[in-house]
Amino acid sequence: MVGGGSTPRPQTANPVVKLRAFTKNYGRQQAVCGVDLDIGFGEIFGLIGPDGAGKSSVMKAVAGVMSFDAGTLDVFGSRIDSERSAERVKERLGFMPQGLGQNLYPDLSVDENIDFFSRSRLVPRQEAEERKRILLEMTRLTPFRRRPMKNLSGGMKQKLGLVCTLIHEPGLVILDEPTTGLDPVSRRDFWTILSVLLREKKITALVSTAYMDEASRFHNLSLFYGGRVIAQGSPDQIMAAVPGSLVAFETKRQSQVLAGLKTRFSDVQARGSWLRVFVKGAGEKEAARQVRQAAGAAGEDIAELRSGPPELEDIFIALLREKKLTSEGSHSAAWLAESSAPSIREVPPNGGADIEAQNLVRDFGTFRAVDGVSFRVERGEIFGLLGANGAGKSTVIKMLVGLLPPTAGTGYVAGHGMLQAPRAIRERIGYMSQVFSLYRDLTVVENIRLYAGIYGLDRKQSRARTDWILEMAELAGHEDHQTEALPMGVRQRLALGCALVHSPRILFLDEPTSGVDPIGRRRFWDILFRLSRHEMVSILITTHYMGEAEHCDHLALMYGGKVVADASPEEMKNRLALQAGQLLEVKTDNPLPAMNVLREAGFEGVSIHGRQIHLLARDPGAAERHIRELLAQKSISLLAISEQPLSMEDVFVYQVMNLEKNGGKTA
Repeated sequence: MVGGGSTPRPQTANPVVKLRAFTKNYGRQQAVCGVDLDIGFGEIFGLIGPDGAGKSSVMKAVAGVMSFDAGTLDVFGSRIDSERSAERVKERLGFMPQGLGQNLYPDLSVDENIDFFSRSRLVPRQEAEERKRILLEMTRLTPFRRRPMKNLSGGMKQKLGLVCTLIHEPGLVILDEPTTGLDPVSRRDFWTILSVLLREKKITALVSTAYMDEASRFHNLSLFYGGRVIAQGSPDQIMAAVPGSLVAFETKRQSQVLAGLKTRFSDVQARGSWLRVFVKGAGEKEAARQVRQAAGAAGEDIAELRSGPPELEDIFIALLREKKLTSEGSHSAAWLAESSAPSIREVPPNGGADIEAQNLVRDFGTFRAVDGVSFRVERGEIFGLLGANGAGKSTVIKMLVGLLPPTAGTGYVAGHGMLQAPRAIRERIGYMSQVFSLYRDLTVVENIRLYAGIYGLDRKQSRARTDWILEMAELAGHEDHQTEALPMGVRQRLALGCALVHSPRILFLDEPTSGVDPIGRRRFWDILFRLSRHEMVSILITTHYMGEAEHCDHLALMYGGKVVADASPEEMKNRLALQAGQLLEVKTDNPLPAMNVLREAGFEGVSIHGRQIHLLARDPGAAERHIRELLAQKSISLLAISEQPLSMEDVFVYQVMNLEKNGGKTA
């Protein structure tokens, strides 16, 4: 059900957590405004939204570690209105804060961390040892019991954090963005372990995430934006809140067709060689007809298209627009279509690679962060380095732009060797760092002028580039605003503008959309598309958002410092279909036992997604018959089975699992 205003809210009899008109302020800033929430016994309840949406404030209040300003909060039927009342329920709670291993002690071993938490929670020693044994086996951490926490991978840290959070068997576990920055394999592993533990121990979970694709893993969820709940209910209820269909097709005239579609539809995206249109209020056939008609008016005769249900992000954005919670750029369609705009650089007569990495290696002491990485970025291409935090993506960029010397290997940027001509390279590139890109105590215009001065632009050039950046990044009206006060999406567009102030031919972007809301992320990608297609700027971008991979022309998937796959997103998915088959979604009345049955039967890629099971099958028809027989033998009801499109997460997981099977070898 859509939340807010007078719209009825989902209510649960005797909820574990109950919020009414919950409000939290930080000084004059209202972080959470009038939120109502019911979390039922035994369910996994999700809070989904971008950074700064208010999720963590709600979770900290429920955990009893932060006060609030208005409304009511009940946990296990007890009113939480003071520090004393919060203390009364804390022994029944487990809280895992945001950040990899933030509730752990880095110098203690796995065993020592668990023992510390069990003692601090007053768990009897014999019970603690038995629980520890079971949890270590389930999380596959038994071989690493003596390893210091600081030497664990990100996924292992989060699994250890979960063990420490659950060691006293709380009735409610509160997990604040537990999968952020994890690789897809660790994310799937974490969710499977959590689902099994909660079912076996009858634990309720409140989990937040910034990943829209994790919605299917929750029984119920709330979509947060700007401190408010804009929709809540089951994933199916939220998807039904804005009826419509998604239509996608390939075209070689992307820019012109995209601009034409934007005059007709509010939600149009370029993803690699594809255009993607959400047609609100239309079934699949009618949506396809409308898109064909609009594309025809733009001069494109579509030979083949795909139509199907939208993604949660499409629904989220449609709800934001319905509630007028976001402003729309007035000139974006015209700007995207404009071909007579001043070009950032002259397009060379011949193509070629603007960036090339050749067996790059980087060691930090005994740790190898980058291990023999090679790839090419062609002229005017959007190239993505995709991988989890710690995969080596940022280190690769820092070597290519001259901020870090390689241990071995070499690279070429704009035709220059990265070791031989660092100055020539810096004059030709724009670099948007993951950590620092702007001076937050300066205004928008002051930041642009500062970067213009750093790059040696004269006054006339500086004025021209400032005007261009204000238009390109949709910053009109923000010129004199202090950068610190800007919303994340606006700030990131300003940082991009500053990286472009000197008209570079190559752009390096390190995690530029981390924490940006969905509309801000889509605007950012619109700009990158324009730069690539019209200005022929070559773009190397890093991200750990699997969904963003679809926007790139070409990808290199990184895992453990290595490139494990290198192709276009569509090629990667086609290869996976040939190697492992199609993706099947199985709905049953008892998903966890069903998952174990299907794994034991030898199906590939079996994973749990809320109440659904995903797996790969080379022959979907034969697989369906086999699945029906297997589940019937175990008296498990099969509610539905259907083919689903493969995602980049499926590709990444398959590649990494193969890598592990082959002992770390990529081929």
